Amino acid sequence: MEYYLLSVVQPSGGTPPSAEVLAEIMARVEAFHQELREAGAWVFAGGLHGPETARVLRPEGEDVLITDGPWAEGKEYLGGLCLITAPDPDAALEWGRKATRATGLPVEVRPFQHPAGN
Repeated sequence: MEYYLLSVVQPSGGTPPSAEVLAEIMARVEAFHQELREAGAWVFAGGLHGPETARVLRPEGEDVLITDGPWAEGKEYLGGLCLITAPDPDAALEWGRKATRATGLPVEVRPFQHPAGN
């Protein structure tokens, strides 16, 4: 089994969904997470606060400089993530399809460099 990161890509700006729509999305996401658990593919998942809450640490000589906000401005940001295990890239992509359907947002699927357990 390999580890894969499913990154939920959140658009910047715009109007957030209504409470009713958000509740529907979260119900779909929880059902997706439950399916991952039942399949033994679940490792971890979570949503992130917006990029305005980020702090970036950069090396500055012998010190480390801390600044507010994201490292780079963009039209999209990492809104959440899900760490899974899958036997191969095709299986990971199928989980990514399910995540996209659950969230209604783009999802990037990326393998880790080292096999699970290493």
